[in-house]
Amino acid sequence: MFKSIVPAIVIASALAVPALAQAQNNGALTRAEVRAQLVQLERAGYNPASDHATYPVNIQAAQARVNAQQGVAESSFGGATDGAFASGRAVSAVDAVGYDRP
Repeated sequence: MFKSIVPAIVIASALAVPALAQAQNNGALTRAEVRAQLVQLERAGYNPASDHATYPVNIQAAQARVNAQQGVAESSFGGATDGAFASGRAVSAVDAVGYDRP
């Protein structure tokens, strides 16, 4: 029984090693990368010392300008959205008076 388990373990580990070696390393950004991103946002019109009452709007607008300059497609993943979304269906005047459709 032990002789049949050893080849199975060797084959399984041989298949697992390349998969682990190909894993992508998404490490933290370096200070230089963060500073470069901040400079890029400032060139796009973002001012970190500006009015904090409009914080999400002004940095999102600057990020949109940076993305437009870099040619980032609107279908890309991530980033902020404008928050305009809805779910369900619209209520019509007929529905409001209590008429149920068949």
